[in-house]
Order: sequence, then C-alpha cells, then structure tokens
Amino acid sequence: MDLQRRRYLLGSDQLELAVAAYEPKDFIGALRRPNLAVIAEMKQRTPSMGVLAEDYRPADLAHAYADGGAAAISVLTHMAGFGGRVEHIRMARAATPLPILRKDFVTDAYEVAEARVCGADAVLLIVAALEPRQLKDLVALTKSRGMAALVEVHDEAETAAALEAGARAIGVNHRDLKTFAVDLGLTERLRKLVPREVVLVAESGIHSAADARRMREAGADAILVGEALMRSADPAAVIKELSV
Repeated sequence: MDLQRRRYLLGSDQLELAVAAYEPKDFIGALRRPNLAVIAEMKQRTPSMGVLAEDYRPADLAHAYADGGAAAISVLTHMAGFGGRVEHIRMARAATPLPILRKDFVTDAYEVAEARVCGADAVLLIVAALEPRQLKDLVALTKSRGMAALVEVHDEAETAAALEAGARAIGVNHRDLKTFAVDLGLTERLRKLVPREVVLVAESGIHSAADARRMREAGADAILVGEALMRSADPAAVIKELSV
C-alpha cells in the first residue's frame, strides 16, 4: 500500500520536524470574499471523464489559477483514477502563495500531517467515507495541526454529521458518487441547514458564469471547479468569469 510505504520512508521524528517547517495559510479566511470565491482544482484525469491533461504540469496550472484570481487551489493527490501524487502539492506550493487544499480520500492521521509537510493548508474529509467518530477525530486533528478541513457532504444526514463533527467549512458535492449524475439543486437544498458562520462550498458540475451565479444566489461562499479549468486553453479567463 502506497500510504504504508510513505509512512515507512519518513519516521515520526522526521515527520514532526517537517510539519513544523511549514506554517499553514488561512484557507477558510481566503474563501470569505465580497464576491464568489473560486477554489481552482487541478487533476490529470477522473474515473468518469478519463484523461483531462496529457501534459500535466501542476506548477504551470498554479500560476494560471493565481493569475485568474483564484482564492485557493485544490490538488488531487489520489493516484488510482485521478493520477495524483502528494508531490503535486509541492509543485503547486513552489509556484504560488495561495492556500492549497489536499483533495484525496483522507482516512488516516498521517495523511493530514503529510499534507502540511508538502505545503497544503487544508484537507478534504468525505463524510460518506468515514465513521462518525473517525470524522470527528480527523476534524479535531486537522485543527490541531493548524490546518482547515473541507468536509464534503451529499445530503441532509451527512450535513448534520459534518456540523456535529465541528466542521467550519462544508463542501456540497453535486455529483452522486454512485451514478455520477449531477444536481446543482443540492446546494440550494442544503444551504438552509448550514449556519452562516460555516463556509459553504459548492462542488462539481459548475461550468459557466450562469452556474456560478446560481450558486452565489443559493448562498454559497465559494465554488470548487476542476473540469472546466482543465479543459480550457485559458483557465485564468474562466476563473475571472466565474468570480461573480
């Protein structure tokens, strides 16, 4: 298992020294803007859409996203299905001062520490992939590491679980992970359940300024956009269009 290999290569003492060497940026604060904040995502491929970039260059993408006015950057680090690696965070960090989200199926405390070591400021935690106790522990651990957790939900029950776990940022994923169908109405439905002091991020299926405006009117503080940027010849221009 790749996680076990990485854990073995970096001992606990070395890990803590490396953690201390990076001071995380304020990911949640970066999403509180007068206009709609854009979390610009980079990923080489997806299970549902296949290869998005034959020539995948995280540093170049980070530069373009920053030029477009992105509030933060999301970096896919999951290898199977997405072609991601933790090294891609390092590449993006070297190219931009923007806050970085590690997007992966994080289930282990080591992955949170590893994210900070590589230069990430936040991690994605998916309610559907975690037991309630595990979710609560990882949210608390992330906070203790000086980082943020973007807690991803798909329905009312998961939203309640995220809030119970202490989430300060909730991501509403419009994509059904079983059927891959997308429903932008999910943010409109779940917004009323999320307190205003909790940052709400609308994720998946946002391709146009009209989609972004709909999310803003629904009460989203930010949107997470990947496919539209990865398929564009000018991602900076797309980000500007989406920052409604």
